[in-house]
Amino acid sequence: MNQFDDSTLAVDLNEATQLVKENRFDAALKLLKIILSNNADHIDALYLAAVSSRYLKKYDESKNYIEGLLKVAPDMARAYQELGHLNKALSNDDKAISSYRQACELNPALYASWAALHEYFSKQNNISAKLHAEEQIDKLKSLPKTLLYIDQIMNEGRLGIAEKRCREFLKVHPTNTYAMSQLAEIADRLGYFDDAEVLLEKAVEFNPEDGDLRMKYAMVLRKKQKFEKTMEQVNILCQKFPNNISYQTQKASELMQNGDHEKAVDLFDHIITKNPVNFSSYTFKGHALKTLGKTDDAIDSYKSAYNIKPDHGEAFFSLSNLKTYSFTDNEINIIEKQLSRIDLSLKEKVYFHFALAQACESKGDYDKSFHHLSEGNLIKQNQSKYSIEMMDKELNAQIEVCDKDFFNNLGLGGHESKDPIFILGLPRAGSTLIEQILASHSMIDGTLELPNILSLAQSLRGDDVYGKEGKYPKVMTNFTESQRQIMGEEFIRDTMMHRQNAPMFTDKMPNNFRHIALIHLILPNAKIIDARRYPLDCCFSMFKQLFAQGQEFTYGLKEASSYYNSYANLMNHWDKVLPGKILRVNNEDIIDDLEGQVERILNFIDIPFEESCVSFHKTERSVRTASSEQVRQPINKKGMGRWKPYAKHLKPLLETIDNTLLKQEDIDLINS
Repeated sequence: MNQFDDSTLAVDLNEATQLVKENRFDAALKLLKIILSNNADHIDALYLAAVSSRYLKKYDESKNYIEGLLKVAPDMARAYQELGHLNKALSNDDKAISSYRQACELNPALYASWAALHEYFSKQNNISAKLHAEEQIDKLKSLPKTLLYIDQIMNEGRLGIAEKRCREFLKVHPTNTYAMSQLAEIADRLGYFDDAEVLLEKAVEFNPEDGDLRMKYAMVLRKKQKFEKTMEQVNILCQKFPNNISYQTQKASELMQNGDHEKAVDLFDHIITKNPVNFSSYTFKGHALKTLGKTDDAIDSYKSAYNIKPDHGEAFFSLSNLKTYSFTDNEINIIEKQLSRIDLSLKEKVYFHFALAQACESKGDYDKSFHHLSEGNLIKQNQSKYSIEMMDKELNAQIEVCDKDFFNNLGLGGHESKDPIFILGLPRAGSTLIEQILASHSMIDGTLELPNILSLAQSLRGDDVYGKEGKYPKVMTNFTESQRQIMGEEFIRDTMMHRQNAPMFTDKMPNNFRHIALIHLILPNAKIIDARRYPLDCCFSMFKQLFAQGQEFTYGLKEASSYYNSYANLMNHWDKVLPGKILRVNNEDIIDDLEGQVERILNFIDIPFEESCVSFHKTERSVRTASSEQVRQPINKKGMGRWKPYAKHLKPLLETIDNTLLKQEDIDLINS
């Protein structure tokens, strides 16, 4: 038999499953080997073969099946659980614990993994970890079988079935807060944040003493950019549970979000004093120190994190993301060793690939660097739902709706404030540099990337979730003067928490270029600056950078260059329908003539020249973006042409980008 049809496969797989349940592992394995001979990557068959082999003490075979399973299903929690069982059988305790931890991270409903961890932590006398495992075990034991099943399938990505079963359960048990939180999580994962917020708000009212429930509520509030409400909920958690490290850590993170990095550092120090092996606190503390410009202290904090947990990829990536740090040979060896592990999570793999790419570049090994960049981006791309076609559709909708007639028909309106300065464009195009220049002026507060416009645009979409037609931007054609006034006032009010005492402030959210019409309608007097960079420098720099969230168009060269095309096209449209509204500032022009460009920008904003804007690198302020270290140095040309050593790998850029935007010599170099 060379090939199975679907019906035969299903029958044989059901038989193998039953044999495993009956502990007839020898017979099961024989059947599974036949199945796998025709379906080598079948996930369920590989999993059952790994289980059967382990019970038969064929440990090498079991390992091979698990390795095959993780290649085709790298985020499968039960695969890591099975790897934990295998390592436990082999007395590889540290590896077993690591695998069980990974299984629980991917699927917190795996009882067997929590039970194994509890056993290990009890033997090690790790009291805090033991108690945490006990809490999880008790919670799982207390759950009705239906809710436990919902947890399991939800964490396996089967959201449709999970939602159906959850709604059925809530019809019978309408005040069950755990079921409400499950439905909220499903809504959250699907992008229905309003539904998630309502569900969790009601659940917290029913059960105000449930800390985990309140934390979920706080996290949804954060996603909706309701930062004051988020902090309010986190403060309640810290008051009710003063010894809970997780809640204290979240409070410190919220302090960072609100710009109070000094207080965040102090709180992280307090947390570390109470729990010196809490590696994540060292990492977060490093982020806060980096933002404050305390680079040496940040480095020490990141090193403390990875010394506690060598597979903590974020610590290594954070060091590389400083752009000024060079890894030692020993650190490179640690990274390479971690990347060779079969049980390393995809999240950590991404961090390590990007870190190693930076290390290889610093040593001049550009081929190896590009390999790791490609591997890291590929993992992110496979996890992403980004579509070039959908993004083009979204941006073209702005062009189709927001034409000259659109603005003429709506006329004057909005909030008259002249306070905001929007710096927008593409990531890695020089917006951070422009903001640092402006924030060095006595009349301007630098408030970094504010989510308010993006959040407003999202709220105007209505039912727009994963490709469905939403109401935005068409809904703007029906704006009343009153609506525009209120929206503008709300923007000014909601952003006040990020400001100091200056009369003007910056918002450097790059993706705001998609919403210039909305900005103009609600804040007609706001200044808008378009940060522009040469396409090859910009696109490759985006591909090289691992962003914390969003920016999914950077995970491939084709995607990045296509996005650049769409951006340039949309900006050309804004120039036509809103002439004189936007000042374009080329990064290369700033590098060539800093003082001249500073004068040009300040004239556009209509404020007097200040020498401090030219010596911007001396300005002490918090900078949260990937360019934080660069803007603390004088202007230099290091960032120009960084793509050239990688030229032979960059032909995908030429295939998608508008070649009229490029120098012929650069086209020739890539094609050579």
